Amino acid sequence: MTTLTKLEPVPVIDETARLLTEHYVFPEVAEQLAGLLRRRLAEGAYDVEAAEELAGLVTADLQSVNGDRHLRLKHHVDPVPTKEGAATLESMRRDCDASLGGAPRVQLLNGGVAVVELAPMLFPLEWAAEPLGAALTLASRAQALIVDLRANRGGDPDAVAFVCSYLLDERTHLNTMYWRRGERSEQSWSLPHVPGARFGGSKPLYVLSSTSTFSAAEELAYDLQQLGRAVVVGEPSRGGAHPCQGWTVHPHLEATVPVGRAVNPVSSTNWEGTGVQPDVPCAATDALDRAHALALAHLAG
Repeated sequence: MTTLTKLEPVPVIDETARLLTEHYVFPEVAEQLAGLLRRRLAEGAYDVEAAEELAGLVTADLQSVNGDRHLRLKHHVDPVPTKEGAATLESMRRDCDASLGGAPRVQLLNGGVAVVELAPMLFPLEWAAEPLGAALTLASRAQALIVDLRANRGGDPDAVAFVCSYLLDERTHLNTMYWRRGERSEQSWSLPHVPGARFGGSKPLYVLSSTSTFSAAEELAYDLQQLGRAVVVGEPSRGGAHPCQGWTVHPHLEATVPVGRAVNPVSSTNWEGTGVQPDVPCAATDALDRAHALALAHLAG
């Protein structure tokens, strides 16, 4: 049930600015943005009555310096918990329950080509390992595989490594994450063993992308592309390579602040701001048919 809470922009902006300077992966940009938010507050730019309107204004300012799409003031219609990360987790849990754990479709197309759709997110493995493993195991006997990420808006990096483990033959370095806290780096590797059967690392693999594909879903596409394991078909993705955490700053507002950045071991960079560039560009609506045709041609050849 929605409740009405009086909007006081000053504490929202003060807390958002504090979180930026304390946690944002780029400290210099954080200082710039905190100053910008305080100037805009003093100018009266945030004197609005609706939390949703404030979220839009602040998000536009947060993204105005370096275009970081993970840097947001998110509006939630229903009141959200105050515990760090709880707002996002609660929303993800609802989506997980409504999407068969994030694997809503496994389909066999003609010619022995399977499609596994992963959407709307790559959920935490404690929720999603069983459905993801079941979907990928079911598709493991296919002659070629299409992984559909067109409607996937991100999620858990551990789920990325889990999915990649079904699509490779050997334990492989996928990504390195640099974290501001402690200035440390953490490597992500595919798993040496998986529950169920692997599709493996030699049969044709295609990944579908769209302008909605974001964050961890982009990492999945990018990791496989950089390894030379998959052909990406569709549109450039949204371009968000910075993992973030969320803090409730108002009963209906959550500040999401990137706390790390991805560094791919092959390219030594990531997809931030550019998106994952498809190997075979086409409209997202045509991507499945295009990938299927490519798979059939490859198998016939």
